[in-house]
Amino acid sequence: MRWTEEQYQEFIGKKKGLPVEPQSQRKSKYNNQKTVVDGIKFDSKKEVEYYCQLKLLKQAGEIKDFGLQQKFELQEGFEKNNQKYRPITYYADFVVDHLDGTTEVIDIKSSKYFKTQVYRIKKKMFEYNYPDLTIKEIY
Repeated sequence: MRWTEEQYQEFIGKKKGLPVEPQSQRKSKYNNQKTVVDGIKFDSKKEVEYYCQLKLLKQAGEIKDFGLQQKFELQEGFEKNNQKYRPITYYADFVVDHLDGTTEVIDIKSSKYFKTQVYRIKKKMFEYNYPDLTIKEIY
């Protein structure tokens, strides 16, 4: 029998004598608060604020368009010694198309001091693979 994450956490909590919170009430790993706006689930309030700003800029005609969670492939998947390796991808929080034809890749960060090692490596790979684009970090 396979347990769901919730069942497993409840089992561990009971075993240790800890009170068990339902999954929806647990704190997130990075203390962000997931929010739904326009039927879109965002990882943090900062992302929601930036999304609302982009909507206003588009309505005012100051930007051409914008997208959410655009996927960028950093390394192709491959097979070696009968083992398959999945591609390495980066998902940008926002991609903004400006009126002058330039494109801006936006990543919303909670703090300029908090960047995971995985993010730092993916950013380097992104900068190498997409020389005409740069990730702009918003704090």
